[in-house]
Amino acid sequence: MAIERELKLALPGDLPASRADALISHLDHLPGAQARGERHLINRYFDTPDLALARAKAALRLRYVAREGHPGQWLQTLKSVGEARNGLHVRHEWEQAVQGEALELAPLITACEIPATAALLRDEGAKVVAQFETNFLRRLWRYVAGDGTAVEIAFDRGDVAVQADGVRHTEPLIEVELELLDAPDDDLGAQAERILNALAQDLRAVLPELHSDDVSKAQRGYRLRQKVLGG
Repeated sequence: MAIERELKLALPGDLPASRADALISHLDHLPGAQARGERHLINRYFDTPDLALARAKAALRLRYVAREGHPGQWLQTLKSVGEARNGLHVRHEWEQAVQGEALELAPLITACEIPATAALLRDEGAKVVAQFETNFLRRLWRYVAGDGTAVEIAFDRGDVAVQADGVRHTEPLIEVELELLDAPDDDLGAQAERILNALAQDLRAVLPELHSDDVSKAQRGYRLRQKVLGG
């Protein structure tokens, strides 16, 4: 089981391209940061018709990752109960490669170490259907601080989408995610907040529009779904 620790920073949907380019340029020249290229991510979120996973604060995702010069890959991810405070998200996460464009729930249930979440997926898994998508281009950097703490910096630009009656309803999605990859074992939680918040402060100096956001991409999708479909 992995514990995901990331700081999420949101940007206005109408952010001018020149402002986004200024942030990218800053990250390209940030000491300690190494550019890792761009990915195209297609993300489908699944739930039961009565949204049993959402009520349990769990998220089930099928993701396709494509990058230039490499074959695409399908991944399934289960995220369980966590917390978000001042943009810092801490939650359980299980991610596995799958053969194709379909969930493979049995190995995900086996991997899940939270009994209530595993039982929910076992009992309700046959009922899950795609509810919404988040699709975006992700530009990546790996940042290593002086003490060896490693952070993945992701700049995402795309949209959240819900399909209803043959119409695709969308809202813009522009975010920066700062995810802790590695830190001294004796102080992991404190390192996360110190390093991630220092990075966020540095980025806000370049782009003051950045603001801490406790809303996950999955929550954005559920909100758009409710707006489009009701209930």
